[in-house]
Formats: sequence, structure tokens, C-alpha cells
Amino acid sequence: MKNRNKKGTWLKVILLLIIFVVVGVGAYGYSIYHNLQKTAKGVHTPIDRDSVVERPSKLDMKKKEPFSVLMLGIDEREGDKGRSDTMIVITVNPEKKSMEMLSIPRDTRVEIVGKGIDDKINHAYAFGGVEMSMNTIEKYLDIPIDYYVKMNMEGFKEIVDAVGGITVNNDLDFSVSTTHFPEGEISLNGEEALKYSRMRKEDPRGDFGRQLRQRQIIQGVIKKGANVSTLWKYDDMLKAVGNNVETNISFDEMKSIQKNYAEARHHVEQIEIEGSGSKIDGVWYYNVPEEERVSVQNSLKEHLGLL
Repeated sequence: MKNRNKKGTWLKVILLLIIFVVVGVGAYGYSIYHNLQKTAKGVHTPIDRDSVVERPSKLDMKKKEPFSVLMLGIDEREGDKGRSDTMIVITVNPEKKSMEMLSIPRDTRVEIVGKGIDDKINHAYAFGGVEMSMNTIEKYLDIPIDYYVKMNMEGFKEIVDAVGGITVNNDLDFSVSTTHFPEGEISLNGEEALKYSRMRKEDPRGDFGRQLRQRQIIQGVIKKGANVSTLWKYDDMLKAVGNNVETNISFDEMKSIQKNYAEARHHVEQIEIEGSGSKIDGVWYYNVPEEERVSVQNSLKEHLGLL
């Protein structure tokens, strides 16, 4: 069953996490454009893999063909390769001027492609990095994943601090350690934003509540980063992005996305994949019924023009 709601400008999620405000960059002169290009090249990390789900033909952005992006928020700490705490699949259709966004619960039980076992979907990154994550999610959703954006969640606080903190509308009163998050509009610095985005045990919505807060944090960064008053901080923002983001989207592709796909940001639908939790051999999993998975697959395929 799908829960769809119009949201804000999610196309900018992809762009802002990689470069600082491509839109209107010409107004700020060659120096800033040069730094944007330098940062984009620095975070550009191509990946050589054999797709599990092949496209009928190679993606052509000049023809404004729909594409998909996997956003991975990695909880990566010293001495630990990390797991993908956040997995969001975004499909963009310029003809329909719309986007669809699917958050995948990290405990979802799936086949880990390349490992030959059924396990939690977020373990794919721990086993085989971005490549195994993309392949596993491709097979699970039965759609091609064209691009990825990987973000270090531990370093995300650096991005929040770089824009001078953010404001979110909190719908649940809770505390993490000694930090209290009351209901209503609250201001967060980087450390507070990280705590806010990670909490799930006190939330009756569990992982879905955590995913909502993560989206709020990203939207807060977008809103603050696009504010004219923060333009003078662009050096700090570029440094924070350069330190914490990797993607296989090239600078030229970023410009194509902005030029040919920007209208899609005006109509965004969120898809929730419903299931239930249970223990299997003593391990807790989120189990999605096959009919629900097929329903989500078909929605994404249709949006990508594959049906």
C-alpha cells in the first residue's frame, strides 16, 4: 500500500548534497563556478559494475529520459566500514514533471546479491560497498539504478554547521542523552541534527519516523543553503560537501539534470513500502509481502517509462 504526499523540492536534494546551488551560479562569477566544478570533480567517484537490471537502451539525458538515483546515508565510524543507515530511491520523470521517492527500511529482509544469502538490506553495503548495495536494491525493486549519492552521516553535522544550523518542525517530544527535542519548531546545530536524525527507539513509528526526520534535516539544509544570507559561507559548504559526499554523477550530468529536469521538483510523491517485523533465527527483520513489493516495483517502473 502506498502513502503519497506532495513534498518540497527533492531534486535539489541530489544537487545540493554534491555542489552548492548550481542554479544561478553564473551570477556569482567565474571564481565560484570554478570552485563548484572543482568540488564536483572531487566528489565524483565512478563505479564499474554489471547491472542486475539492464535498461532497454543506454540512458540519454539529452533526450530527457527518466532516471533513478540511490541515496545512501552511511553510518561510517573509525575502524568500521559502516552500514547504509539511509536508503532512498528517487525516480525523476521530466515529461510528467514529477519525482517519486521511496525510503527503504534498513532492516528489510532481502537477497544480498553477490553474497548468496538473505539478510538485512543495509548489510549489503557492509559486505560489498556501493556496488553490492546498488545491485541488491536493483534486484529487489526490479528497476535499473542509474546513479548513487553516498553521504557520510557522521560527517553530516559538518554540512549542517556549514550553513549555520537549521530549523525543523518536530512532531514528537523526545530526548537523546542530555539533549531534549520538544514538539514544534526547533533550531538545530550539526551535533543536534545528527542526534535528531538517528533516533528511532522512542518513536512509535520506528524506522519510518527516523526516515521522516532525516528528510527534514536534508530539507532544512536545502532551505538554509539556498538562502541569500548564507552565500558568503559557500567555501565552508563546499568543503563540507567535499569531505562527506561521493557520487557517480559527473559535473556535466549535474548541469544536464538542472537544465532538463528541474521542473520535476514541483511534484514529488513519497512511497512507503509496508510490511511487518518479526524474528527469524533470533534476528529481527522487516518483512515485506510479495504483493506489496510488486506494487511498489510497478509504480517505479511506470514512472521510469519501463511499463
